[in-house]
Amino acid sequence: MTSRTDAYTEKLSVITSIARADTMAPSMPVDTYVQEANDLYHWCRDDRDALVHVGLDWSVVEDLPIRADAAGEAQSIWITAASTRERAQKQWAAAARPAYELRDELVHHMRFAFRKRSDLSAAVKSTAAGRGDANMIQDLIDLAVMGRSHLDLLTAVGFDPSELDRAAALSNELGSLKAEASVERANDPEKKLIRDKAYTHLKEAVDRIRECGRFAFRKNPERAHGYAGEYTRKKNARRKLRDKQDTPPID
Repeated sequence: MTSRTDAYTEKLSVITSIARADTMAPSMPVDTYVQEANDLYHWCRDDRDALVHVGLDWSVVEDLPIRADAAGEAQSIWITAASTRERAQKQWAAAARPAYELRDELVHHMRFAFRKRSDLSAAVKSTAAGRGDANMIQDLIDLAVMGRSHLDLLTAVGFDPSELDRAAALSNELGSLKAEASVERANDPEKKLIRDKAYTHLKEAVDRIRECGRFAFRKNPERAHGYAGEYTRKKNARRKLRDKQDTPPID
């Protein structure tokens, strides 16, 4: 039996070759659509002769489970990437505030400790002038190096030297965290596009089979029933009920 990962690998070149212009975003939850595709596969196997008779290429049916597994795997990859990105962003948000506070505290102490050294005061002023996350990360290591080089001046104003070690460690930690969040954010659109293309590839087969099934069994409601999407049917039924309830009574 082919695993979802194997199906995804097998179909990846076909999926990625689908043009953006032909790519459709899912109109329903992908896991639900994948399940409906698998249900359709098992339903239509008993109707092979009737479906082939109206022009269905049976290889489309045989390929359906592979397309479904590939779409399911593509969905999982995208969801995992989105979850990783969200986790990295939350970790960054939690760590960034104390990091900015530490940077500001280092600048505050150094401005006072170095006030009689114009060269050092100018260096602190230049470091503190930058803005943005990347600049803050670099500031922490720069201030740590500067502080260690002039520790006597800092300790003379009651500064705790361990804060320099904390700044250096935090700079390294935040650099990695920011890189992870940025990489995941950059990869996310590509993984979503592949998910959409995998869904499109699956939908192509599902639509073809359903179209032939509805035509072949247009006079047999019992069999035709299996060629209608359950999710869409229920959604339409709920909308009709809602519309009926919203319609004012006729006097």
